[in-house]
Amino acid sequence: MKVFVGVFFLYLLSACSTRSDQELRIFSVDTGEAFTVNGHEEIEDQIVWIEDTSDTQVSPVFELTGSWDLSEYNQLKVVLVNANKREHINATLKIAGRGPSREEGSLESKVSIRGGETLEWIIPIVPSPVYPAILKRMTGMRATPFSIDGVTSTLNPEKIDRISISFDKGLKGTRLGIKNIVAVKGTKVPTPEWFAFSEEKFFPFIDKYGQFIHKDWPGKTKNDSDLHGDLQRELEEIESNPGPADRGLYGGWLKGKRLEATGNFQVRKVDGKWWMVDPDGYLFWSHGVVRVTPSSAVTIIDNRENFFSALPDVDAPFGEFYKTKDEFLYRYYQSWGINKTYDFSAANIRIKYGEDWRVAYRDMVFRRLRSWGMNTISAGSAKEIYHENRVPYCDRIELGSPRIEGAPDRLNVIKDPFHPDFGEKFAEQLRERGDELLSPWCYGYFVDNKLVWGADHDLARWVLKSPAQQAAKKIFIANLKNKYGTIEALNVVWKSTYKSWDELLATQQEPPEGSIKDCAAFSAVLIEEYFKNIGTVMQQVAPGKLYLGCRYVTVNEKVLQIAAKYCDVLTFDLFWDSLADFKLPEGIDKPVLIGEFHFGALDRGLFHPGLNQKADQQERAQAYEKYVRSALRNPFIIGTAWHQFSDQATTGRFDGENFQDGLTDVCDRVYSETISKVKEIGKNLYQIRMDKY
Repeated sequence: MKVFVGVFFLYLLSACSTRSDQELRIFSVDTGEAFTVNGHEEIEDQIVWIEDTSDTQVSPVFELTGSWDLSEYNQLKVVLVNANKREHINATLKIAGRGPSREEGSLESKVSIRGGETLEWIIPIVPSPVYPAILKRMTGMRATPFSIDGVTSTLNPEKIDRISISFDKGLKGTRLGIKNIVAVKGTKVPTPEWFAFSEEKFFPFIDKYGQFIHKDWPGKTKNDSDLHGDLQRELEEIESNPGPADRGLYGGWLKGKRLEATGNFQVRKVDGKWWMVDPDGYLFWSHGVVRVTPSSAVTIIDNRENFFSALPDVDAPFGEFYKTKDEFLYRYYQSWGINKTYDFSAANIRIKYGEDWRVAYRDMVFRRLRSWGMNTISAGSAKEIYHENRVPYCDRIELGSPRIEGAPDRLNVIKDPFHPDFGEKFAEQLRERGDELLSPWCYGYFVDNKLVWGADHDLARWVLKSPAQQAAKKIFIANLKNKYGTIEALNVVWKSTYKSWDELLATQQEPPEGSIKDCAAFSAVLIEEYFKNIGTVMQQVAPGKLYLGCRYVTVNEKVLQIAAKYCDVLTFDLFWDSLADFKLPEGIDKPVLIGEFHFGALDRGLFHPGLNQKADQQERAQAYEKYVRSALRNPFIIGTAWHQFSDQATTGRFDGENFQDGLTDVCDRVYSETISKVKEIGKNLYQIRMDKY
């Protein structure tokens, strides 16, 4: 049964929440709470659906108004449904009311919902700081010291009058379902002591090593001697455990089948399982890591000097780390207009390894990877490291040719594959790689990253909304001329009123609903041309290098059916708990590489756990083992790459990401719990792949 409700319509059954000893049911369709939606909505199967109906409108917001006292409750449980099978939705819940001093207060939490997922979202009702004005100074971070499990509050839970749910602007047609909202007693959230600090006591809150001052944890660096002692202990550990003995020069399996040695990496299916094959012909499974760089913790100083307790003068020792940069991300700092940064990770490496820190750190990276049983350096890493040609590597190229102008600016969509410079521009980008193209250590390239494909007809719809000079638009209209002959014939099918083909070329308005079938057909043409052109250039300019695709975040069957014809490997960034159930659509038999995954926890001084939170370091380590073991047992998957080698800055990178996602911390000290599982997997990598461990 469907009930359709109009824009800004108040749906009111009755105004009663349902209470029991342990929970307060705030909303479900059958409780009858009043709600409003500033957009399209419908009710179906006891779910309220809100929908994004255009590329330009503000995303719809579901809102409850009333009066609630949640002081006896410690959590909200919200059940949400993502109707889009392909794309994730970033949702935000906001509770508003009065703060501790009767000023406006709020509590906000965010979550990402996978395509097709029904999610029970648990949001802690966290305490607010005694001095809530301090939160206004917590800029440039995805999560702050006043975030608990990603939630920040300035709210008095006794005085709540609004609860809203919205989602980030995405694709036209995105639908989010709200099934219910329940307050439960649960476990009370403890209040950290710094929640009571005044601004004078709280600032600065970052020490000379880039760590949070107001908390202690196992492995926190207190002085330079901690780093020197840690280095000596780790060197002794590596000396006694240099790494698995059954590996070849490139990390291939010496005890497995040996295929033809081509001098380059290749992919082959052997006994029902996909493998990489190293240049010497040995079976190879990629156990890798992303963003191997000494500069993982570059952070913004602009307008945040008061965060830091011991920044050096620019001309003093360690002033050089105002100038060192993350080579891969530097362009983003430039485009965001960021002027002053400090590189805490590289500064700590300088303390730890001495004046010749760059060389010493590079050597340590390779010794670590070998000892840990890791055999690949993946995208976004420092060239000064992977160009040593001691561990196989790949990298990412983002095409520089013109985009489809009619697509929303916020969406990362394909470049126009019909533009006359598309192929040559990519060829130039490949040729800039120089000796990489001849090196057997370089196994291939990702081209573009996490592209948005939209609905089956969206790419062509955006082409029609582009200016007349858009190359793809000219091709599309030429195809339509061939199909329909006259604009009048097209108008009949599209139910449109174009006066001429020139008018259709010139208009940048939304195409009519009748165009969907033709748009879907041309979208497939665009996707085919995109992958075919890249594949052709790869073969011409970089023969022997694997075309690794564009790292998908969802399984889009129609895109994959086309990509599989031209990519050597299909790649996915999947921040799941397990890959045991991962499979490709029917009819596709290609090797799969996991481009990114990670787990994080909040027990080591960082404020954000990343994209898959675990309770602590022990649970994080177990999650690593479960994930990679499931990948090894999946016949399609030929490797995984952990994101990333070292933690992000406590105070955030250019876009505020401050994840606990490293194998080492900001002081270059290993997370021993996780590394123990990395080493266990690494040692038994090929035995697990062969179902013998």
